[in-house]
Amino acid sequence: MKSSNPVFARSAEFNGKGTATASDPSQWQIDLNGEGSPTHTGRGTGRMTLDNVVEKTAISLGLLAIAAAITWFAIGNLNSGDVTADDAAYGKAFLFAMGGAIIGLVLSLVNSFKKVISPPLVIAYAVVEGVFVGAFSKVVASYVGDPTVVFQAILATIVAFGGTLFAYKFFNIQVTDKFRKVMTIAIFSFVGVMLINFVLSITGVLDNGGLRGFTGLGLVVSAIAVVLAVFMLIMDFDYVERGIAAGLPERESWRAAFGLTVTLVWLYIELLRILAILRGD
Repeated sequence: MKSSNPVFARSAEFNGKGTATASDPSQWQIDLNGEGSPTHTGRGTGRMTLDNVVEKTAISLGLLAIAAAITWFAIGNLNSGDVTADDAAYGKAFLFAMGGAIIGLVLSLVNSFKKVISPPLVIAYAVVEGVFVGAFSKVVASYVGDPTVVFQAILATIVAFGGTLFAYKFFNIQVTDKFRKVMTIAIFSFVGVMLINFVLSITGVLDNGGLRGFTGLGLVVSAIAVVLAVFMLIMDFDYVERGIAAGLPERESWRAAFGLTVTLVWLYIELLRILAILRGD
């Protein structure tokens, strides 16, 4: 069950090294009678279950949403008409967004490459990422001139998540090793290009954000990112399903929750950007 996903790659359990149960894929079984199999979906088995994953993901996303809401209101009004007050609010939004993005990136790397998942670090990532999401959403809503764009992006994210899960389950989408490798290369390449674009933008080499500007080119880039995020969701679903079938320890549900949270935040940000570009002046 070797994983190419950086979120799961460092996990001994997800790579079949953590327990005897998960060490041999030929021994992974689905017990339809629910007797003694590591594939139980109920509580109290000591193994990762669907209930565990849903519960931990809800905690992660809930904390993220709370942090985002607090940040939103802490920033204040960005278009009050008072130049001094607006500048101060934008400065606060920039500080929250950059601080949340940088610290969130560090925590995401730590969580991704940590062999034994740490629930407190997953929770810390959710809170810090919530600060970034709240600040970024506030700025985008100000740019569009309508805060309802944020709720539209949230709804679009929920629909995309539900639609992807439906397609994965009911169309029996198979995640092959080749698919994982191609997607991993594509995602790392995309992130690499975006990092270069960010550096060139803040140094003044590229104008208006370069590839990440609120322009037609930015719309194309965000559309590509949405496609990659949806494929990433499919990989996340596959890893969760395989982990449950392998009877991984219950703590691994935090790793699954972390992976889903990372993907959903990415999907939300890109959908928000698309809506902002389409509705911007």
